[in-house]
Amino acid sequence: MNGYLLDACALLALLNDEPGADMVDSLLGSESPIFMSIVNVLEVAYDAVRRNRQGNAAGMVLRLVRSAGIEILWSMTESEMIASARWKAQGKLSLADAIALGIAETRSFKLVSADHHELDPLVAQGLVHVEWIR
Repeated sequence: MNGYLLDACALLALLNDEPGADMVDSLLGSESPIFMSIVNVLEVAYDAVRRNRQGNAAGMVLRLVRSAGIEILWSMTESEMIASARWKAQGKLSLADAIALGIAETRSFKLVSADHHELDPLVAQGLVHVEWIR
């Protein structure tokens, strides 16, 4: 593996001190690089703005992501887009989860998630490997 790719629920667990936050924190303290797609960062930023009803909450999320040492992937390659489209067409995945899977697959990242609802069926079929935080 070339690193870890956090999805939105992994970052939310860390920011909200939810179950699994300790695992995300230990990944951040490791030697392995940690990445997030901007789409997944956007999910967390949207949640923060909605909860706090303040537009500056999105900027705060960005600053927290950067200060945690998470590298934001601001764009996708053609290969990542094609892989993401294939994942989205395969099942009942959110667009953000399909993008995370496409990026993780293409870059050989290990996807870090707590999203059993959408990802368990793919894991059960042996299509993906997920580093579960809870």
